[in-house]
Amino acid sequence: MKKLESIQEFYTSRHYWMPDELRNNIGHFNVFPLKPPHIGKDSQALEYGRREWFNIVLVFGGGILHCSGETYRVKDNAIVFTNPYTPFGWDERNKITKGYYCIFNDAFLKKDKRIIDFTPFKTNSTPFFELSKKEAGVAESLFKRMFEEINTDYIYMYDIAKILVEELLHLTMKSKSFKMENKTIQSATQRLTIQFLELLERQFPIDDSQQIVKLRSASEFAEKLNVHVNHLNRAVKEIAEKTTTEIVAERILQEAKILLRQSSWNVSEIAYALGFTEPTHFNNFFKKHTKISPLKFRAV
Repeated sequence: MKKLESIQEFYTSRHYWMPDELRNNIGHFNVFPLKPPHIGKDSQALEYGRREWFNIVLVFGGGILHCSGETYRVKDNAIVFTNPYTPFGWDERNKITKGYYCIFNDAFLKKDKRIIDFTPFKTNSTPFFELSKKEAGVAESLFKRMFEEINTDYIYMYDIAKILVEELLHLTMKSKSFKMENKTIQSATQRLTIQFLELLERQFPIDDSQQIVKLRSASEFAEKLNVHVNHLNRAVKEIAEKTTTEIVAERILQEAKILLRQSSWNVSEIAYALGFTEPTHFNNFFKKHTKISPLKFRAV
């Protein structure tokens, strides 16, 4: 996995220029068409890794998305949402016939974080949604409007861009694909499970070696959610078909792999940040789930 790619590296390596607002460290938004050599006959895979910006991609024709350990194959048309915390990459970009993508950073949103609170951007949600031909056509028209707006000198053009991004989110969340992935929450059991997953996810990503994962056991989550631990365990098992302990372990393991590949921290620092009192406990945990030691995993 490649190291975290900055938005500045994105421009210097792929577009050979740097927008003024990035030079001045202020909010940024931009939109691009997908075109050769990034798609089509001679295109290469996009390396798997984290990017420090939010990303919405509309693709037509094909392609394979790898995101947070999952793989999604485009059948006809699809829209993808990624954030700075989830690694992703693309294969078979030669099968993509056309597409568009927009990028923006956290500073672009300023104090209005509503956009990234929508379900498709959440780390523990599915980032990939198939669109019907009609839905994909509407999405394409929204991207084209983005092009038109940001090429004007209208002082509020980025406010319009935010509105168009929200329209893309609403279009996606009304799609059949989204509804199949995100059934309406009807029961207290489902609500409790969602609250548990969101509470777990708020502890990540680990950006500082002094940042520590504090909630690790089912009882700690239950106390925070003000429910009995047995009630939490039953709810999570019923909805997620995994135990609370299994889900927490999977998320800690996912973050451990990311830190081993992308950070320069030593194993002791990673173990401490992930809530292990001793590096040997972390080593045993990692070997139990991967069959290799953290150092061997880092060297692969």
